[in-house]
Amino acid sequence: MTVPKPDYIFDRFMEWQTLAGFAADERPGATLGIVSGRRRQGKTLLIESMCEELGGLYFAVPEDMPASEHLRRLAEAIAAFTGDLPPRLDTWDQAIEALFRLGTDKPVLVVLDEFPYMAHSTSGLPSIIQHALSPRGMARTQSRTRLILCGSSISFMSQLVSGSAALFGRARLSLVVQAFDFRTAAQFWQAQNDPALATYLFAMVGGTPAYIEYTSGLPTSLADLDSWVPRNLLNSTNMLFRQPRMLLSEDSAFSQIGMYGTVLTAIAEGSHTVSSIAQRVGRSTSDINHYVKGLTDGGFLAHHPDAFRANRAMYQINDALIRFHHAIVYPNWSRLELYRPERVAKLWADSRDTFTSQVLGPAFEDICRAWTFDFASAESLDGEAASVEQGVLNDPAGRSQLQLDIVVRDSGGEMIAIGEAKSGEVIGGRHLAKLRSAVGLLRSQQRIDANRSPLLLLFSGAGFTPELEAEATSSGGAIQLVGLDRLYSGS
Repeated sequence: MTVPKPDYIFDRFMEWQTLAGFAADERPGATLGIVSGRRRQGKTLLIESMCEELGGLYFAVPEDMPASEHLRRLAEAIAAFTGDLPPRLDTWDQAIEALFRLGTDKPVLVVLDEFPYMAHSTSGLPSIIQHALSPRGMARTQSRTRLILCGSSISFMSQLVSGSAALFGRARLSLVVQAFDFRTAAQFWQAQNDPALATYLFAMVGGTPAYIEYTSGLPTSLADLDSWVPRNLLNSTNMLFRQPRMLLSEDSAFSQIGMYGTVLTAIAEGSHTVSSIAQRVGRSTSDINHYVKGLTDGGFLAHHPDAFRANRAMYQINDALIRFHHAIVYPNWSRLELYRPERVAKLWADSRDTFTSQVLGPAFEDICRAWTFDFASAESLDGEAASVEQGVLNDPAGRSQLQLDIVVRDSGGEMIAIGEAKSGEVIGGRHLAKLRSAVGLLRSQQRIDANRSPLLLLFSGAGFTPELEAEATSSGGAIQLVGLDRLYSGS
C-alpha cells in the first residue's frame, strides 16, 4: 500500500516509507515498532501525520504524571477514535488489551508518544506489552494493531529492545529519526546554491529541522551572518539561545545537568578523550566515564575510534547548536544573559577565532567524513568505503605525532585513502607533503603494503593553490581535491 507523504514534511522519504510499510502491513498478528530520536528532529510530525493519513490513533502525554491520569486520558482518546463511550481502564493491562482490540478487523496504527513518561509512571509497562504480545495471545492471533512506542530519550528507547529487556525480540520496527545530513540541511535552509553559507549554517545549527522555526528569517549570504548570529544564536530572548540546556533537561535519563554541561564545554574547547576531559574538569576518569557514556547513549556525543589505536577514542559533540553554545555562549553567559545588541555584536566579532577553531573546523571535518562515506564514488576512492575514521600516527623516530583527519578502509580492512581537511586554509604543497609523509610512516610501520599507496584526499573550504591543482590533474586520480562545490554536489 502506497501512503502519500504530505508536502509539508521536508525530505524524510526513507523514514516515511519505512513507517508506511510497518503501519499498512496487512498480515495477521499485532506488531510492535520503536521510534526514537533526539528532540526537534520531527518524529512527532512524522508519526502524527501517518496516523492522519491512515486513520490511526495518536496518543501523547505532556509529562510524567500518575498512571491513573495517563489511563484516563487514554480512555478519552480511544472513545474519540471509536465514537463509543470511554472504556474503563483501571490498569495498563486493560489499556494495552483495548489498544490491540482496535485492530481486530483491519490494520490500525496506534502511537504512544512520549512513552518514557508512561513507563516511568508504570515501571512494569514494557513487561505488560511483552506479555500481551506473547505468541498465543489475543494480540498475535486476533489483532492487526500496529503499535508504535515513541520517545526522545534515545538511551531509554534503545534499552527497551536490548538483549536483557522485556521487549527484546518483540519489535518488528526500530527507527531512529536522525538530523538532516549536510546536503539536505543546505536545501532545507535554502542555501544549496551557496556552499560556503551552507557550511557555516551547518556548523551553527546542524541538520535539526525545528531550529528554523525559531529564527528571525534566513541569512542569504555570509555577510548576513554578522547580524543574523547576534540576533538569533546570541540573543537571550530567542529560543535558540536556550535550546542546548532545554535538550538536556528534557531528557529523562539525565540528572545533574550542570555536570553534563561542563563535560560538553570541555569537549567543545578541545578535550576529546576521557582522560583529557577528566583533567579539564578536575574529576577522575571513572567519574567522567559515567557522564560521557550518558551523553553518548543519549545521542549528544559521537564516539570516534582512533583509526590506528584500538584502545583510544575521540568524543565529538553531535549537535551543532550544542557545540556552538558550549564554545561561544556558555563561557560568556554573564555577558549574554541580558540581551543588548551592541554588546552581543561585539562579542560575536571578538569570538570569530574561537568559532573558526572550535566550531567551524570540527564541523567541516565532519562534513568531509560524511561526504567520503556517503557521497564519494568508488572511482574517487579507488574502492568502496566501509569505514571512515580519524587517527593519530605516532612517529617514534621523529618523536612526534601525525593527525590524519580522514582514514578510509574498505570491507577487507585495506586502507584505500587518507586525507586532510581545512575549513579556512588554502590547501597547497605542505598539506600534500604531510600526507606523503604519513604514507611513508604507514609503510615503515607495515600498516599498508610497500607497493600500494592509498589515495590522497585534500579537502578545503577556501580553495587550492594552482600548483596543487596542476599536480592533482597529472596524478591520474591519486590526488583528489575536494572543495565546497564538490562536497555539496559532486562525488
